[in-house]
Amino acid sequence: MENRKRILVVDDEKGLAKIIRLNLEQDGFEVVEAYNGTQAMEKLRITLPDLVLLDVMMPDMDGFTVLKMIREIGNTPVIMLTAKGEENDKVKGLELGADDYVTKPFSPRELTSRIKAVLRRGDFSRDEETGKIVVDDRLTIDFDRHEVWVEGELVQLRPTEYRLLYHLVQNAGWVLTHDQILNKVWGYEYENEPHYVRLYINYLRKKLEVDPANPKYILTERGVGYRFVDYKREKI
Repeated sequence: MENRKRILVVDDEKGLAKIIRLNLEQDGFEVVEAYNGTQAMEKLRITLPDLVLLDVMMPDMDGFTVLKMIREIGNTPVIMLTAKGEENDKVKGLELGADDYVTKPFSPRELTSRIKAVLRRGDFSRDEETGKIVVDDRLTIDFDRHEVWVEGELVQLRPTEYRLLYHLVQNAGWVLTHDQILNKVWGYEYENEPHYVRLYINYLRKKLEVDPANPKYILTERGVGYRFVDYKREKI
């Protein structure tokens, strides 16, 4: 019981929130409910959930506003729930810091699968190669501490961004295809969602590159995928 993951469900449709809670509890999760943005922020602070399911359309403040507030205080994984299913809404949520989205109506199995995939990315494995890597005078990556330093400043990466960087760096000099990146970083559940790769590559470039439009670390191999620049492999 102590190891159960806690999910905060935020939806103004109380009936739907309760259905989600019942299904998630059957799958072994602990669930907390909130029915508007104000309640969501209060319960986020009190209950410290492992993940937030956040409806986009709510009366007092929409899900995008709540998402911005969540991102101002931390990196708790967030999955957006949207009834529209429009690409613009999905991209907007991801750009604001959402980790995933699920379009209503959805099946309990689909929702659980997405939740587990996002949590899996957060529980990053340290079993592979670790250590501090100095890429050049600007960029240092410490895999043991999960820290990235650019020009002496600590850069905050969300779990998915860090996981993506990890796999790129561990395969430095080699091209990873879109499918390989999706499988390694997001999991098989995302095989038909290649836009995730493009978005998160852009996020990393904005945080790491001097000029994101002309990257020197994360290089595009057109029509194939991406590769991290090869570097002198001296770990500290």
